[in-house]
Amino acid sequence: MENFEEQNQENTNTEFHSRLDMTELQKSLEQVKAEIGKVIIGQESMIEHLLVALLSNGHVLIEGVPGVAKTITAKLLAKTVDVGFSRIQFTPDLMPSDILGTSIFNVKNSEFEFKKGPIFSSFILIDEINRSPAKTQAALFEVMEERQITMDGKQYEMQEPFLVVATQNPIEHEGTYRLPEAQLDRFLFKINVGYPNLSQEIEIIKNQHENKLEDKTDAVLKVISGAQLKTYQNLVKDVVVETQLLEYLAKIIVNTRENQFLYLGASPRASLALLTASKSFAAVRGRDFVTPEDIKGASYAVLRHRVMVSPEREMEGLTADEIIRQILEAIEIPR
Repeated sequence: MENFEEQNQENTNTEFHSRLDMTELQKSLEQVKAEIGKVIIGQESMIEHLLVALLSNGHVLIEGVPGVAKTITAKLLAKTVDVGFSRIQFTPDLMPSDILGTSIFNVKNSEFEFKKGPIFSSFILIDEINRSPAKTQAALFEVMEERQITMDGKQYEMQEPFLVVATQNPIEHEGTYRLPEAQLDRFLFKINVGYPNLSQEIEIIKNQHENKLEDKTDAVLKVISGAQLKTYQNLVKDVVVETQLLEYLAKIIVNTRENQFLYLGASPRASLALLTASKSFAAVRGRDFVTPEDIKGASYAVLRHRVMVSPEREMEGLTADEIIRQILEAIEIPR
């Protein structure tokens, strides 16, 4: 009996010491939410997903009609983190060198010098990413996946953390260029942003009427340093995921490849993205272990841009989100 109690005590102590201290992370995230809340009314889901992406060190594509606070929310989030910020407005005449940089001949030393472009920062906001043609979009392939660019045979590493938040308008198609699947697959999330409800709309109007600041971002303060963010990102990697949940996650991904309504299923990169996002969702919600709800909650934003609905079903009005919902309902949740 004594041996059993001693062994049980050892297991309890091991479990206690293995728990992650989420106190500081939770406090910082609440402060970030409070700062963003000074300006943004509602949009809780978008803000939560952005925080998850921040902890996951993953890129985000935000899609929504004009005027639903896509760009301003990304700018506010960037302001709460004490790292370098760069905004790039994508236009049809934008060239890859306008993003990455270019080599300029220095007359003094008779050598070419590389002048870094705006992509060399920690937090990159790309507005209207689908406004530029494929050549310019392709300039982002290497830097988004490998956190480096290769120019004139030389590699330039990006400083960590490195996060790209891009926006696009789903309604207006004139003068836009559809993002290729290879580009979409590099985004951890695709967040769909809708209209606010009536009470939120009233609050937005009141806030605008009472707020006398010319620049709304002036009220937002820096909360997290770059070093703190890196610490939080490393902490999230240690969040516990049980074996049965890993299998549950894998079943979701494989089901997208076998689904008769989908022309294209999710890649192995989607599996890794869903795992990382689920850990971050758990951390944002104050836990050091993943639950099925974390996986289900992350599935829509992780998968909706990585799967393609078959043309016949798309003509019938079936969406990727609806098919993902059907897949999640069909797979038994582990207990």
